Amino acid sequence: MSGQRIKIIDTTVRDGSHSVAHRFSPEQVAKVAAALDHAGVWAVAVGHGDGLGGASRQYGFPAHPDAELIAAAAGVMENARIATALLPGIGTKEDLRAAHEAGATVVRVSTVCTEADIGVQHIGLARELGMAAHSHLNMAHIATPERIAENARIVVDAGGEAVYLVDSAGALMRDDVRAAVKALREALPAEVEIGIHEHNNLSLAVSNSVAAIEEGATIIDVTLAGMGAGAGNCQAEPLIAVLDRLGYETGVDLLGVQDIADDFVRPELMPGPIVIDRLTGTLGYAGVPASFLLHAIRAGERFEVDPRELILELGRRKAVVGQEDMIIDVAAALARDA
Repeated sequence: MSGQRIKIIDTTVRDGSHSVAHRFSPEQVAKVAAALDHAGVWAVAVGHGDGLGGASRQYGFPAHPDAELIAAAAGVMENARIATALLPGIGTKEDLRAAHEAGATVVRVSTVCTEADIGVQHIGLARELGMAAHSHLNMAHIATPERIAENARIVVDAGGEAVYLVDSAGALMRDDVRAAVKALREALPAEVEIGIHEHNNLSLAVSNSVAAIEEGATIIDVTLAGMGAGAGNCQAEPLIAVLDRLGYETGVDLLGVQDIADDFVRPELMPGPIVIDRLTGTLGYAGVPASFLLHAIRAGERFEVDPRELILELGRRKAVVGQEDMIIDVAAALARDA
């Protein structure tokens, strides 16, 4: 309902990391974090695009450790919280402790939406550390609303305080979002918040985020200028404008986020415009995680196959977040069968 307070979490210096091969510097992170804090966002997500512990040959070595980037943000922020992501099997409990010591106060434990149980121990540790324990349920397009709700109850029973519907591939339709959020709201206690994390591969990120709010979501992930993997994430500037027009309270200064997006993010951080082209659009069409884009392009060049055919085959094989290692195998198979 209009008049409801919506929490905005900006993930530019986390999700945006995918588009620059995780090369953000502490100075860049601090610049963005300070501006977002001043603009009034509820939290700023910081760290490797694949979460704590993502520094590897498989996911990409960052220019700076997560703890250093988190500390850089913590040093300039006065009001907003610092969030970080942890994917069980990539990040460890020790990574979470280090992030907390550096200044992170919110963790989003990120699992495939059908495998929430693998994040239970990390949610428990977050609560022990005094952090807000949230759960990202990834690849939401692969499961029914009922299955998503079942997994949400697992993490809530473990102490999770918020559950996010995560459209990792930018593949959800508006009615899909409505059905899933409605199922979550009906299945979870009133005090547990529901969030949404959208990618824009089918140009529906803002629309889907609004649909989620209309069904009861109160936490929305965004990025400045839409910066992120694939065709980017839900863009902060138009979403804030739309929510204001609809009468929702975010506490975010629209002109402030427009300024940091246009004056710094676009000219200084983004390698190029975020577009829905034949590759990013195919990601959404095939239901393949947006974070696979650069890996698919490189594998296509290496094995001389069309990246779109590679993406379509990954979709047929139902690849999920964290399975980037299968991209090379699929590309090799396509080249062999050509």
